Amino acid sequence: MPHVEVSDLTYALPDGRVLLDRVSFRVGDGVTAGLVGPNGAGKTTLLRLVAGELRPASGEVATSGGVGVMRQFISGDTVGGLLLAVAPERIRRSAAALRAAERALRERDEEDTQLALAEAITEHVDAGGYDIEVVWDTCATAALGLPLVEVADRPVATLSGGEQKRLVLEALLRGPDGVLLLDEPDNYLDVPGKEWLEERLRATRKTVLLVSHDRRLLAGAADRVVAVEDRDVWVHGGGFATFAQARLDRVDRLDERRRRWQEEHRRLRDTAQVLRQTAARNDAVSSAYRAARTRLARFEEAGPPRRPPRPQNIRVRLRGGRTGKRALTCSELALTGLTGPFDLQVWFGERVAVLGANGSGKTRFLRLLGGADDVPHTGAVELGARVAPGHFTQTHARPDLRGRAVDDIVMRDNALVRDDAMAALARYELAASWRQRFEQLSGGQQARLQILLLELSGATLLLLDEPTDNLDLASADALQHGLRAFTGTVLAITHDRWFAADFDRYLHFAPDGRVVEVDEPVWH
Repeated sequence: MPHVEVSDLTYALPDGRVLLDRVSFRVGDGVTAGLVGPNGAGKTTLLRLVAGELRPASGEVATSGGVGVMRQFISGDTVGGLLLAVAPERIRRSAAALRAAERALRERDEEDTQLALAEAITEHVDAGGYDIEVVWDTCATAALGLPLVEVADRPVATLSGGEQKRLVLEALLRGPDGVLLLDEPDNYLDVPGKEWLEERLRATRKTVLLVSHDRRLLAGAADRVVAVEDRDVWVHGGGFATFAQARLDRVDRLDERRRRWQEEHRRLRDTAQVLRQTAARNDAVSSAYRAARTRLARFEEAGPPRRPPRPQNIRVRLRGGRTGKRALTCSELALTGLTGPFDLQVWFGERVAVLGANGSGKTRFLRLLGGADDVPHTGAVELGARVAPGHFTQTHARPDLRGRAVDDIVMRDNALVRDDAMAALARYELAASWRQRFEQLSGGQQARLQILLLELSGATLLLLDEPTDNLDLASADALQHGLRAFTGTVLAITHDRWFAADFDRYLHFAPDGRVVEVDEPVWH
């Protein structure tokens, strides 16, 4: 029966900080559990521990039924390679051995290399390598509209983020693994894609541990909620709809338990103090004093109950500045192979949500506005006076930041002294991660750092590509408040129905290549 069980697990970061402290929980057969918590609390790390990619300092992880993993940022060179990356381990090994045997035979066609190839083929058959290609053909047709034979060698870079996610999800949901660990699977999916995922998660008989910040998806698909907060993990047996109240009730219980512990601690300490003073005058009380001191020592050794998780306090202070009245003008702009020509004027201070299906050209549009010179197009784009664009990238693909520590990025790129840099990081709850490299941050931490860099850059035109995808609920709310106070213009691609409600205008990239303004969000 596929299940996940974590027992008394502790995990420390390389710098020695304890991220998870003696946590235990179980997700049983056929249950879909939503894994929630603040960015950086350890959700992705917990998934990696369950998957066996990391080893805990202590404790145990047990799984059954085979484990399939979707990472937060999926990668692969080709479509075939991407599918192979999420195949069961035995198939991955047999496929690698088969490729090596084929190369050896091409280089030297002898009896031993022929025998090695035959053995590799036999093992690949036994592992199910050829059977799973039938499943992958169905997946490719469902996700990309083409059979596997036509797309297997297609570069993954030619797929949109949503197409990549849909393909991997199809492969995992149809594959043989009984336990699925899905890290932000809804990121880059459009709203129909999220609705499809919700329906598939409700229907699957697999055991699923799902990290997501999409409240509608969690409410519709999760049978229970596993919360990661302040080095602890606790389970709410109901769905997401009742999770917020359950969390408040838990905080109240933890507060009450600590209050009672403190009262009992004072009573034991006062009793020991009185007996100590009495024993100094009366030897007959000495044994009672020793017993009281022993009880106090044991009570203190056991320690107080856990503190309630502290509330997040993220403060986004996007400044911007005055620009010309006309912030952006597009004249007969057409993205080659994606859209027909369209005109657009955006005025200072407007908030424009850019909507449409994955692969319709939205990301390329924002990259073009941000100054990218590798976006094929015709027509003209003109920015207004004093308009300085700042770009938030969807996949966090920032080669300029990779390999660099957080404090170095903030200080060197923005000419800040350490005290000012640390104060800014603290406002985004990144101060504790100041020594980590960009790629070591969680997806939500990377997103918050990108927003901080936009703030420090003084950009007056914010180009945001799915900014809430990796943000926890408190961070997304802080961003929304920050955008309301921002002096400047905002264009944001989003499939977040809650986030889109705050925008003034809606620009829709239609499947037929038309780019038109609509009165309200269009998701289908």
